[in-house]
This record gives sequence, C-alpha cells and structure tokens, in this order.
Amino acid sequence: MAIIRTYRLDEKNELQFREAWYQQFDDEELGQFVINHGTVGHMSKTNEVQDVKAERADELFAGFLATCAEDGFAEIPTEEQSWVIVQYALKTVEGTERDRYMEKKATEALTGHLAWRGLGTVESSDFAPRKLNIRVLSPAPKLAVAAVKVCIRDAKLDFTKMSVGTAPYDNLEAVKMAHPMPAKPFSLS
Repeated sequence: MAIIRTYRLDEKNELQFREAWYQQFDDEELGQFVINHGTVGHMSKTNEVQDVKAERADELFAGFLATCAEDGFAEIPTEEQSWVIVQYALKTVEGTERDRYMEKKATEALTGHLAWRGLGTVESSDFAPRKLNIRVLSPAPKLAVAAVKVCIRDAKLDFTKMSVGTAPYDNLEAVKMAHPMPAKPFSLS
C-alpha cells in the first residue's frame, strides 16, 4: 500500500495534514483510493473512492499531489521529524509472553490513534534488557506525546508503567523524557 503524507501551516499557525493511499484487497483487481485530512492532533476526515483500478489510482495520486502543491502542502522530510519513544519497564531481562502481547497491542493502538490524527507512524519496536521500546516518527512530537498518553490510557495498556521520550531524528541517543514529569534519565538500552 503506497501512502503520501503532506503538511502545511495554516493562517492560524496550526499544522494541517493531507494524506492519500491506495489499497487493494487480496488478489482483487479493484481497490480503494483514500484521502485523509485535518488538523494535526485532531481526528481527521476521510474521503474514499471505491472500485479503483491501479492505473486510475496513479492518476488520482497525481491529482492529489498537484492539489496539495497548489494549496501549500508538502511532504516533511524524515530528517526534519522527531522520534517519540514509548517505553515500558519490564520485570524480566528479556520480557515475558505478556510483554510480547503488550508490544503487539500497544503498537496496534498507537498505529491507528496517531495515524488518524496526522501525528506520525510507528516505525519499530524492540526489547532491550528490562525495557520495551516502541519508536514513533512524528512531525509534531509535543502533540504526539499527549496523544500517546491518551491512547495508552484508553486502551488500558499499563499507563503507569509507561515512559515517553523525544529525540531529534538524527540523534536518537539524545532522547529526553517527556512523561512522566519531573524528567529522569531516559535510555533505550
């Protein structure tokens, strides 16, 4: 599934986003073309075009990009975004079966919650000694931290055992704790 994400600052200095993707289902010739848009940090609005062939999707992507450019939207390069690290303290060095379940559920919950609000994408997760790290790439890290807290609390995923840190894209080792406060040292390993 190809996806294009674009952003712009509006006249109120709020970050807006538009994204489009084309999705086909299990060996079907037709798929759907989806445009999702809104203010970053708020639930987006979605428009869909059903029963679209791949060739038509290419035309729709071209039109989407042209409209975005006309309206001042552009993709934000990866290196201009930030990391948001969701971290859970674990009771064992390698993690338990329950911790792997937590990784799966937290990753699923964060993926949907952040994407529908233009706040970023879950890029990876891993286990370090006594820690579970979930890495999110975000164009708006402060808003993403607030959304992570809401998402994890709403999903009932051990909110009290979670820490969240942020770091520039090109310096993950410079991660700083953003939740809970007061800040303590934050390490990925």
